[in-house]
Order: sequence, then C-alpha cells, then structure tokens
Amino acid sequence: MRIITGSAKGLKLKTPKGFETRPTSDRVKESLFSILNGLLDFYEITVLDIFAGTGALGIESLSRGAKFATFIDFATAEIISENLQRAKFQNAKILRGDFSKMLKKLSSQNLQFDLIFSDPPYKKNLAAASINLVEEFNLLADNGFMVVEVGADEIINSNNLNCIRKINYGHTTAINIFQKKGSEL
Repeated sequence: MRIITGSAKGLKLKTPKGFETRPTSDRVKESLFSILNGLLDFYEITVLDIFAGTGALGIESLSRGAKFATFIDFATAEIISENLQRAKFQNAKILRGDFSKMLKKLSSQNLQFDLIFSDPPYKKNLAAASINLVEEFNLLADNGFMVVEVGADEIINSNNLNCIRKINYGHTTAINIFQKKGSEL
C-alpha cells in the first residue's frame, strides 16, 4: 500500500498485522482519487478519516495538499501516527476511541470538514451509522463530499445527503460519494 501522488508519492505505508483491518486496495484508492480530483481541489481542504485503519485515505489527501486531516480509529492510532511521521505530516490529529463518541466530540468543537471518508468493517451497519452521525452533528461542510466504502452488496441511504456516484469494484467493494442536498457540483 503506497501513496499515489503528491508530496509523499511512493511512500509505502505500514499496515496492521492480521485481518482485523481491511485497507482500501491501491486500485480502488487510485480510482477514487481520480474521481475526487474531478470534484474538488485538495489544496487547503480539511479532511476527516473515520475508521482510518492505516490512515491511507487521509494521508493521500494531505499528500495532495489538504490543509489538515483528522483520523478516527479505535485500534490503529499508533500505525496512523507512524505513517504520518514517515510522510512528514504534522498537520493532523488522531482520535483514538469509539467513532460515535469522537464524532460527537468534533461536533462540540463546531468543526466541519470538506471531505469525509468512512471505511468501516463491512456488513456491520457502521457505514449507515457513520452517515447518520455526520448528518446529525453537521460535520460535512457545504459543498463538501462524504466518501463511504462498503461491501458491494450493501445498500446505504441518507436523508440529507445525495449519493452523486456509486462505483462497484468487483463483487467485494463499493464506493459511494455523497454531497449535501442543495449543494452544487
């Protein structure tokens, strides 16, 4: 697993041992960031990476010019920290703990993010929960995007976000890109 482009291009990221964490494959990540490049300018955006795992999605965003990234994960904070150090990024914060409590904490600070990634374990209803909490706590900035990775057979919906794009990658993975209703592309 490597950073695709930007200031940390080619950096190989440390990954956790075992099968508890399922990193986004390089092929899916490359396709996703190609799509995102057509939707937004990474320069100076703020990023939230929920269920961050290795931190690959947030670190890729920082490598492309994001101003700041916040990472949430219960089990991999040390790996994210090491990957950030290896990439020489200090413009980041790591929150270790239950994602719902961490999202509430961010909300209490009146924070909003231009780009939010949610890549939870598949088939545990955590994708829908993360969308609902992002909506409830108003964490997505106007004209911002939320990217949710799920199993290819999972269907997720939102009351306040439009799914502007869904891409299946084989029989295992689907990426859903959401934007607030009423926002312009």
